[in-house]
Amino acid sequence: MSSSLLSAADGRPDPDQLLAQMRAEESRARRGKLRIYFGANAGVGKTWAMLSAAQRELAQGRDVVIGVVETHGRSETAALLAGLETLPLRELAYRGRTLSEFDLDAALARRPAVLLVDELAHANAPGSRHAKRWQDVQELQAAGIEVWSALNVQHLESLNGTVGAITGVRVHETVPDTVLDEAEEVVLVDVTPDELTSRLAAGKVYLPQQAERAAQNFFRKGNLIALREIALRRTAEHVEDDVRGWRVEQSGPQGVAGPPAWNTSGAILACVGPHEEAGQTVRTAARLAGQLNVRWHAAYVETPSLQRLDADRRDRILAVLKLAEELGAVTAVLTGTRIAEALAAQAQRLNCATLVMGRAAPARGWARWWAPTDLSRELARCAPALDILEVARADSSRRLAQVRPGGRRDEPGLPEDERSRARWPGYAWAGATSIAITLVAMPLAGVLELVNIVMLFLLGAVGVALRFGRGPAALAAVMNVAAFDYFFVAPRLSFAVSDAQYLVTFVVMLGVGLLIGQLTAGLRFAAGVSTSRERRAQSLFELTRELSAALESAQVVELGAAAVQGHFGGRALVLVADANDRLVMPADPVPGFDPSVADWTFRQGQPAGLATATLAAQPWHYVPLKAPMRVRGVLALEPAQPRWLLIPEQNQQLDTLARQIAIALERVHYVEVAQQAVVDMESERLRNALLGAISHDVRTPLTALIALAESLQAQPPQAHAEVARAIVAQARELNALVNNLLDMARLESGIAGGAVNLRRDWQSVEEVVGSAIRAARPALGDRTVQTELPSDLPLVEFDATLIERVLVNLLENAAKYGAPPIVVGALATPHALLLTVRDHGPGLPAALRGREQTLFDKFTRGQAESATPGVGLGLAICKAVVSAHGGEIAAANAAGGGAEFSVTLPRREPPHRPFL
Repeated sequence: MSSSLLSAADGRPDPDQLLAQMRAEESRARRGKLRIYFGANAGVGKTWAMLSAAQRELAQGRDVVIGVVETHGRSETAALLAGLETLPLRELAYRGRTLSEFDLDAALARRPAVLLVDELAHANAPGSRHAKRWQDVQELQAAGIEVWSALNVQHLESLNGTVGAITGVRVHETVPDTVLDEAEEVVLVDVTPDELTSRLAAGKVYLPQQAERAAQNFFRKGNLIALREIALRRTAEHVEDDVRGWRVEQSGPQGVAGPPAWNTSGAILACVGPHEEAGQTVRTAARLAGQLNVRWHAAYVETPSLQRLDADRRDRILAVLKLAEELGAVTAVLTGTRIAEALAAQAQRLNCATLVMGRAAPARGWARWWAPTDLSRELARCAPALDILEVARADSSRRLAQVRPGGRRDEPGLPEDERSRARWPGYAWAGATSIAITLVAMPLAGVLELVNIVMLFLLGAVGVALRFGRGPAALAAVMNVAAFDYFFVAPRLSFAVSDAQYLVTFVVMLGVGLLIGQLTAGLRFAAGVSTSRERRAQSLFELTRELSAALESAQVVELGAAAVQGHFGGRALVLVADANDRLVMPADPVPGFDPSVADWTFRQGQPAGLATATLAAQPWHYVPLKAPMRVRGVLALEPAQPRWLLIPEQNQQLDTLARQIAIALERVHYVEVAQQAVVDMESERLRNALLGAISHDVRTPLTALIALAESLQAQPPQAHAEVARAIVAQARELNALVNNLLDMARLESGIAGGAVNLRRDWQSVEEVVGSAIRAARPALGDRTVQTELPSDLPLVEFDATLIERVLVNLLENAAKYGAPPIVVGALATPHALLLTVRDHGPGLPAALRGREQTLFDKFTRGQAESATPGVGLGLAICKAVVSAHGGEIAAANAAGGGAEFSVTLPRREPPHRPFL
């Protein structure tokens, strides 16, 4: 992929790369910088250089604070502490002692511009938030605080085995190389070996007793020279990365044609094995990937034989994979019957050019004659184009601590209290099966041919292999051959063989039994792998399918927790942030759940708790729900099998489930945002329409009223009656407008509350029509109104006041926009009452043809710009009243011209009147 931000097609900027660069720059701007004072050894002056720079920054007015600094009794270093604010250390009780540790919370609360945190590789005391100090530094950076620290070259994880081989000393406190690689500034503090030896002799490095012991061991001149060379090379690599990054950022259109000359291709794949030297293999691969500036992967192949490893060795493999992740690798656990084929396929899939593997220990004694095929040769046969690098054994490298789920860390060298027990039940069943077949076949020896008895024994071997695997099947095959020879082959009850041909039978029988055991064991292994993969895929499929139909956050929370709990067992909680960006905790207390850890995970966006490096003693595992835009909440899990969280595939499964839940929460959030936006837009539209209508139709009668009232003063008394009538007409018009607004507000409030309060009663249609015509007479004027009412109209149950209001509004609408005569009709059917109001005017506007129902929307008028007064609420009120009665209202052009409005109300038979 080209590093240029220009599109290869037309030279224009690539929007995706621009957006990614903007996000990266924004993230870097929010994150605090890290400056590391790097040296080859203790005593070169890293802390002194750091404090000297801090004094200069303080003199320039910057807020510089000391979080923790180790002077080791050096007076020159202690003198540089003067004038610098120092945070008090936090005291922790551990095994009857009080330990002083760096106070991370106090530093976050103080938030200085620059914070000095010495001894970057220091291991924190048990009970601290993070296991290592470099993890504290990362949290400080995430909070936007610039941190200065110091580091020796022997504390880099990838160099642990190399330094151990040179000096013969194991270093247990290490820092992942990515911490040094991601530091914005690396300041090399260097002195010559002779000067460092002189400083050691003068007591400027250690106390006299310690100095003498160090001079005889670690501080030998050869060691100092070698460590100095490594430190210089490592610093040069960091500077080279800075130069490469700068050139990539500065590359212009000329970089589009091809990658810059310094880019290399070909990733590295590290092969993790069950042996103790796997950690050195991972370190070497990380070191090589850093030198070549390429991505790298680590893979462990689990075969049927490796699947039976004891818990101690399996935990060691998981520890190596965790180390690889800390060093920047993408890890995977592969399954297959042949390691070489699985690794070759993985290298081809990931486009890896180099495979790094440990060097096998040479076979000794008689083992040299039956030693298996060398793995490197088999890899060379499977992948001829793959470069294979064997890593030498490093006996002086530190042994990895095996992290047990639940926070307990087994230090190297401590014995295991519990060992995996031998799988004796399978072997016992193998022996019992052979004995049972022998007992069943002995009475049948005179009836069945020997070949059929052989088939019975083979059937038993197949059953044992299917149920218990390869080892018990092999035992069953050997016992079956022995039983067949002893009990069924002449001379019976003896291992002697009278016919030499039976030897071939024995060999074939044994070979077939062993082969069947091998094949069935491989089949069981493949079936188990397929079942596990299918289970993971099924969990993702079911969760994705169910989340796609979720419309509320509560549904996402319930479905997500159920899916995670169904896959991992135990208990699971999905915690969502509220509108104030605060994590909503469960109402009922949950045993073992810590709200403070969940809140920290939500704020920092990093996993914490069980099987992590942050608060690992917690029984729950906390995962941030990271959506594309932001962190939406936290997934908390207390798994039924805590070891699953140490397996890369299961860890990736949990991350994938968390990502699906986060995306669903974000989708639901934006659906709610979109719905609220639609409501706001509709409210704004109605508000603007109301203001526009009122500004025109209320202002007109008010202006007329004011003008008429003022004219009364100039009019003679005999003309007052005419002006009074005009004032009354304008006041009635204004009153009708206000009534419409109030009626609409009352009807909508009733609809929002669930229903309009109707006063239903059995009414005469003729009386309601007559009262409506009388009420509308001021608006009708001298226009003629005709009625077409059958004489046999029954009583109909409705709210007379509201239905009268509907007819009045329809009559006023016909008077405004139609022409006489106006016809009011009624027709009763067995199930409905049909009321019609028709005029003989121009009819409905042509623009409304096919969408006549829009006339009944609020603030809608037949003509957008019309001199006819009105705000467009009359027909909307009619629709609301008719809908409240369970009826329908419609508008259409009449056949003979004009517009016709029809109202359909449901009806039932009126009650019978008692006979008097």
